[in-house]
Amino acid sequence: MKRYLIASVCATALVGLAACGDQTNNPGQSDAVNAAQDATSAVVGQTSAATIGANTLSGYVNGAAIGDMYEIEAGRIAQERGVSAGVRSLGEMLVSDHTASSERLAGLARAAGETVPAEMDERRKGLLDNLRAAQGAEFDRVFAEQQVAAHQEALTLHEGYADSGDNAQLVAFARESAPKLRAHLERAQALETATAQ
Repeated sequence: MKRYLIASVCATALVGLAACGDQTNNPGQSDAVNAAQDATSAVVGQTSAATIGANTLSGYVNGAAIGDMYEIEAGRIAQERGVSAGVRSLGEMLVSDHTASSERLAGLARAAGETVPAEMDERRKGLLDNLRAAQGAEFDRVFAEQQVAAHQEALTLHEGYADSGDNAQLVAFARESAPKLRAHLERAQALETATAQ
């Protein structure tokens, strides 16, 4: 009887967790769950960028490459689904700037003996899933909030590596990347203010 009860509780918990991730079966819960996931991701990303990424060559390359991948895909989604012209315009800028950054980073990483990751981490995939789940004006709000957090994380990563990195070419790349990232952040912050009203 005890084993049956434990198995039953475990099965119920697994079904509940699966339902949290299944937005078609739980549409009323998805916005709150997605917002909580995005907020948690922002804290995790900022902490990771300030510690591992800013202080190690492989951590920096990994963080910068995955950040570029996320930005390119988020930008593509924004170009297709953004309601406001500002969201679509920022999406276009992200695709262009982060594609160029990604290509340059790959060459510098190879020269430094590092391998760039082939795909995004689960955290960034989750952000993209949450972005795809948003509709209409809610999409613009979620996109703006995610971009503010992502660019704060990216600035922490690049500025940290520029200050303490041990590869001269990648330190220069990190320094050169910061102004564009700051411009993206400012655009995202303006969109966040506009979509909050």
